[in-house]
Amino acid sequence: MGIITLLGGILGCKAQSAKFQSMTVNDFEKCIADTSVVRLDVRTVEEYSEGHISKALNIDVLRSDFKSKAIAQLPKSKTIAVYCRSGKRSKRAATILSDNGFKVIDLNTGFNGWVAAGKAVTK
Repeated sequence: MGIITLLGGILGCKAQSAKFQSMTVNDFEKCIADTSVVRLDVRTVEEYSEGHISKALNIDVLRSDFKSKAIAQLPKSKTIAVYCRSGKRSKRAATILSDNGFKVIDLNTGFNGWVAAGKAVTK
């Protein structure tokens, strides 16, 4: 039963083409447990340095070079798990990424929701 649940969770994490899926904290956590999923924090460098999800890359979506940096640094062959502080900027980033051929999932309540749920944070 455990293997079936795990496989279902992993397969459920794959984003649909040309769209992104917004997820709850628990579903997002299950998805990023898959080591092939790339974690992307789209907050500012200052916000990132105050705490982030372990192993997350940081590319600030508010910078004019977000799209070019993301295209250069992120693998299109992997699912990108995006989050910001509250969920607004990550949806903007998810739209940009999905429009450019990436498979994307989004943490719907952002880092604030992650922290409020008592999930692990790296500083």
